[in-house]
Amino acid sequence: MGRATLGQFEQIVLLAIVRLGDAAYTVSIVDEINERTGRSPSHAAVHIALKRMEQKGLVTSSFGAPTAERGGRSKRYYKHTPSALDQLKDQRDSLLNMWDGVEEPS
Repeated sequence: MGRATLGQFEQIVLLAIVRLGDAAYTVSIVDEINERTGRSPSHAAVHIALKRMEQKGLVTSSFGAPTAERGGRSKRYYKHTPSALDQLKDQRDSLLNMWDGVEEPS
């Protein structure tokens, strides 16, 4: 593998970014996670994960145009990098390999 593995929460945040495409910003990421997993992560937890993944080169961010509804502030949008998607796929494959042959006890 060679790369550091992602924790479960980082994987979930990255998958939310992939699913949201160009609409991935903190609030939409939190909403996507809540809708798909039933978990309600705090915005702070998502921010911390995003900052950590940006430092690792797994996501990039840019500011959108300021909006009146946000008092003239801009949203910070996130995009996954190609290496992040490769890493997610590698970890999915590893997990599926571990599950292969595991049966529920009778």
